[in-house]
Formats: sequence, C-alpha cells, structure tokens
Amino acid sequence: MAVGVFDSGLGGLTVLGAVTHRLPDVPFVYLGDNAHAPYGVRNSDDIFDLTCAGVERLWDEGCDLVVLACNTASAAALKRMQETWVPRNKRVLGVFVPLIEALTERQWGDNSPPREVAVKHVALFATPATVSSRAFQRELAFRAIGVDVEAQPCGGVVDAIEQGDMILAEALVHSHVEALKRRMPMPEAAVLGCTHYPLMEEAFRTALGPGVAVYSQPELVAASLSDYLARRPEMVGPGDQSKFLTTADPVRVSHKATQFLRRQISFQSA
Repeated sequence: MAVGVFDSGLGGLTVLGAVTHRLPDVPFVYLGDNAHAPYGVRNSDDIFDLTCAGVERLWDEGCDLVVLACNTASAAALKRMQETWVPRNKRVLGVFVPLIEALTERQWGDNSPPREVAVKHVALFATPATVSSRAFQRELAFRAIGVDVEAQPCGGVVDAIEQGDMILAEALVHSHVEALKRRMPMPEAAVLGCTHYPLMEEAFRTALGPGVAVYSQPELVAASLSDYLARRPEMVGPGDQSKFLTTADPVRVSHKATQFLRRQISFQSA
C-alpha cells in the first residue's frame, strides 16, 4: 500500500519532491494525467470526471490515500468527491487547506470559529478554473474574517511550463502580477495557488517586490501530510520505491519531467 499523488500534469512533481524528502520511508505512486492537461481551462464536470478516473487508477495501485497535488482538481472537484463519491475506507486530500492554515496561522486540525488574522490583503494567483471556483475564498472564510482576496487567473503559465518554455512563463508571470497590482496595488501576501508555480517562485517574488510574503505549497503540503500520517499510520504500507504513471506517452513525459525537476524520472503508461 502506497500513498497516491495525482496531478493533471507535471506540476504535482513539486509536491512529490517535498513529500518524499520529508517522508523518505513512505512509498508514493505519482499519476500525471498529461493526456488531458491542462485542467485549468476545463469546466467543473470535466475536472470532476477526470479526477475521479485518476484517483480510481491510484486505488488500483493500492493507494488508499490520495493527495490531489493539483489546485484545480482540489478547487473544482474535491468537495463533490468527498461528499458523493469517495468510499469510507479511502481518503482523498487536497492542497488548499495546508496553504490556508499557514496563511491564517492555524495548527493542523484547528476547527475553531473564524477569527481576525494579521494579513488583510491577499493576492491569489491560480488557473482560471481555480479562480472561478472560489474554493480558496470559501476555505479561507471558514478560518478567517476581514481578509480581502484579489484573485488573478494566470492563463498560459501552466502551458508554458509544461512545454518547457520558461522564458514565456516568466513573461506571463510578470504580466499577471502587473494586472493584479492594478486592482490591489499593495498586497501583504501572495498565494501561489497552482503546484506548477513554485518553479516560477522567483519570478513571482521579483514581480511582486519586497515586503510581500509569498506562500508556496510543496513544503506546506509535506508538513501537513507528515502530520496526517502520524495520526493515521494505517494508511501507509511497506516499501520505499516511488512509481511514476502517465496517461500520455511515457517517453515524452519522462523527458519533460527530467527537464522539469533536473533529475532523471522514468514514467510508465497508466
């Protein structure tokens, strides 16, 4: 039994890298639905159906616990999956909550009523589907009051990263930050609400300027998962070998993933 990590493409590898570093003895199976990426421009029903199919494939691999290392899937599909689809003996977790817990300075599992927090002006950078879902604002409202969130849909950034065009991705980041700053000139914090965006974190920091706290997901999700598994050790089995699956051509995806993380990664067909 392993822990599954699902993403629409390669972005979830940023999360996988952090969780494997923090939990070196835990076996992981990564599934990238590269054949249908990007999810950020799809409607909610498409995202739900594709995410369910991916999670089922990971269940077939023995992954009773699956982390949706994809903000679009977490935003557009997770709540519906948990309420209507996930059986009692399985667990599917998203990546939004660890981010919001960090932003609102809450400990894991703190379900106390929403309260005032230090940060009042937050910039959210995410895919169009994540922005339109308003899932970030909904989860934030459970934990904090009086926070102004300005969301910027970052069209094109995921495509550019998946294609390996980091120059275009950086140019798009600067353009999206400028667009957001026209509406919120002085954000106190910026949330990188896509697991592809940590690869462009320096570009975001440069465009935002000093004084803006930037929240990125991989390390936060790794810490939260470590906490979760300490409480639910039965969700992990023996072994320490990670496995990489893709719905697209494994040779092509392996080449892109190796460029993406600058280390050799070999995918198999899902």
